[in-house]
Amino acid sequence: MNTDKLTNPIVKAAIDALQKGDKKTWLSLFTTDARLYDDGSPRDFKKFSSEALGHERFTSIDKIENNGLDVYGHFHSDQWGDFKTYFKFHINVDQKVSRLDIGQANY
Repeated sequence: MNTDKLTNPIVKAAIDALQKGDKKTWLSLFTTDARLYDDGSPRDFKKFSSEALGHERFTSIDKIENNGLDVYGHFHSDQWGDFKTYFKFHINVDQKVSRLDIGQANY
């Protein structure tokens, strides 16, 4: 899947790492205390990263909003199947992701 349409370099690097299952690169883009919200509910970011990388990925990127920070697309999870999702990245002044909101999307 082509990620060239991602305009924010941090978001692009994170999605590229997710696509490749590259946990080391993925984690290096986030703060040590990064927060994760799944459909609005808090979730353990490190546990998610450990379980998702290598088993979950975008199959298409359908739209990008919020200056490249919000990504919508079709997604595959080995555990949950195929569905539309969003990933909304919050980047701090140090250019690290401090919060990630994910969930099922309707568009």
